[in-house]
Amino acid sequence: MSKSQFAVRVPAKYKTRTPTSDRQTHQNHPDPTHAKATKTRKPLKKKQGRFPRNPHSAVVSSPTPPVYSPPRIVMDTNMGPSPTAANGAVGCPASAHGAPIMSAAPAAGEASLGRHLARRLVQVGVGDVFAVPGDFNLTLLDHLIAEPGLRLIGCCNELNAGYAADGYARARGVGACAVTFTVGGLSVLNAIAGAYSENLPVICIAGGPNSNDYGTNRILHHTIGVPDFSQELRCFQTITCYQAVVTNLDDAHEQIDTAIATAMRESKPVYISISCNLPGLLHPTFTPDPVPLYLAPKMSNKMGLEAAVEATIQFLNKAVKPVLVAGPKLRVAKAGRAFGDLVDSSGYAYAIMPSAKGLVPETHPHFIGTYWGAVSTAFCAEIVESADAYLFAGPIFNDYSSVGYSFLLKKDKAIIVQPDRVTVGNGPAFGCIMMKEYLSELAKRVQKNTTAYENYKRIFVPEGHPLKGEANEALRVNVLFKHIQNMLTSDNAVLAETGDSWFNCQKLKLPEGCGYEFQMQYGSIGWSVGALLGYAQGANDKRVIACIGDGSFQVTAQDVSTMLRCEQNSIIFLINNGGYTIEVEIHDGPYNVIKNWNYTGLVDAIHNGEGKCWTAKVKCEEELTAAIETALGEKRDSFCFIEVIAHKDDTSKELLEWGSRVSAANSRPPNPQ
Repeated sequence: MSKSQFAVRVPAKYKTRTPTSDRQTHQNHPDPTHAKATKTRKPLKKKQGRFPRNPHSAVVSSPTPPVYSPPRIVMDTNMGPSPTAANGAVGCPASAHGAPIMSAAPAAGEASLGRHLARRLVQVGVGDVFAVPGDFNLTLLDHLIAEPGLRLIGCCNELNAGYAADGYARARGVGACAVTFTVGGLSVLNAIAGAYSENLPVICIAGGPNSNDYGTNRILHHTIGVPDFSQELRCFQTITCYQAVVTNLDDAHEQIDTAIATAMRESKPVYISISCNLPGLLHPTFTPDPVPLYLAPKMSNKMGLEAAVEATIQFLNKAVKPVLVAGPKLRVAKAGRAFGDLVDSSGYAYAIMPSAKGLVPETHPHFIGTYWGAVSTAFCAEIVESADAYLFAGPIFNDYSSVGYSFLLKKDKAIIVQPDRVTVGNGPAFGCIMMKEYLSELAKRVQKNTTAYENYKRIFVPEGHPLKGEANEALRVNVLFKHIQNMLTSDNAVLAETGDSWFNCQKLKLPEGCGYEFQMQYGSIGWSVGALLGYAQGANDKRVIACIGDGSFQVTAQDVSTMLRCEQNSIIFLINNGGYTIEVEIHDGPYNVIKNWNYTGLVDAIHNGEGKCWTAKVKCEEELTAAIETALGEKRDSFCFIEVIAHKDDTSKELLEWGSRVSAANSRPPNPQ
């Protein structure tokens, strides 16, 4: 979709600038700090066939726009399955307890701003919106609930709502959350920043002040006590690729469509603020059945593509033992299958970067493991770093993925393929090259070379198994993950929380079709609880297994409640080792020790007899085996929470190595001045 299709015409004084060139902002109200509050506005003249600029103008002669009132909401608080709504729109799945039930569908021919937004969300693939109500977004939530095919999932706080939208976007390709003005918007910022870092299209919708309050000297609640309402917008400008502040109906259609299209095109979050008095208003641009949102696919420059492929072929064909490495931006480029085709046709050994786990199959015979520098899968780093050519598809090189910048890679041996750019060795570089097309063309012309894989087979030694313990011996973490490995099928997905679970889960061998997610770039502890809620809601054909540390769980535990309301059957392994283990291995101190909770007791209290929930506390392998058997058998339709008691010093060897190297990188002295 070309930018010209979404040209936004606004007065220069209403435009805002964003620090980076790839961000767009549309703001159709003047900066209140520059407004002249004492200036008296002339009454608007009535014009035939046009809405006034301000739909709630106090001028008596202005026509009153028609208002769409959504059907009255009846909240069912009785136990047992809730009746299905007439239009299928409920707050949680139709059988969930306490789901808001709509009494009727909107009348034919009516179309409002709220209806248009809801319809657009459904069209791009959003079936669930994660929300926290507040007085500025309540009427908007009414319209989201009223839309067939759209469910509103009420969360315990905005941070978890944002994390849930993140997880949902991983499962469905796009996610959405709805919050109220400032107090909600600023609470969800951390989750939206994480989605930005992970290249996830999340649509963050905020209910804004009444449109009449912009440009006045009024001080509103939920603000910091000044008449400038732009604090929330300014915060979102650096962590979203587009911002729309909708304060009138004239260009609301264009702003909403542009924001959603930009999120899908850039695979980044966007921010949409809608004044609280607008969702129910009708406007000619809002039709009952809007034209479907069409996103023109990005295309490569054909001459550039041919030149890039030719340069790459020459580079790879003269190499003796080339290898392939998959990176996390394969998701953005939707190039996972194209990468697999290249593996098949080339015969190269291939590895994954840690944050690309789950994006390409691990069942292919030429898969050699995770390339993570000094903490790579056994024998993987040796093959990758000794290669005379390596193609990285969609990599992110940072201090975490490079283990404190300790990679032994050489630029002149590397081909770096980003979603829209290719760099071959020290040059040349080719722009406007779509990764998916590039890899597909490469697969058609590359010469087969199995040398690196044959070298791998020569040096490979199968890994051992954890030592057999005594009866009722204290449970070790490596024994726990041996049993989790045996649980995995194509019907599962794994979520790994920031911490030692990063390293233990990375060693799991994923069956074909088994999903895997973790947040490596941003690494926010507590992410996994909200993300589990969203991912399980989006991937309802999979039973999700989450490995979460006790410190992380304490940050976001509340939304176990929402999982129960939505009747999810996920399994959480809560690893209770008394603190922030990953921080201990980077730099220890008393601040890494936390107050111990009765975690199973907490979840039982949240359960409160409503919904299907089962908990267990395990201290030895025998208890763990019994708990897993119950979770997979008798309680397979229930949410299962298994608290694993582990020693505070029981960590993976990879964390010990990684922590020491990251600590060394963090403690580098200042460069000489």
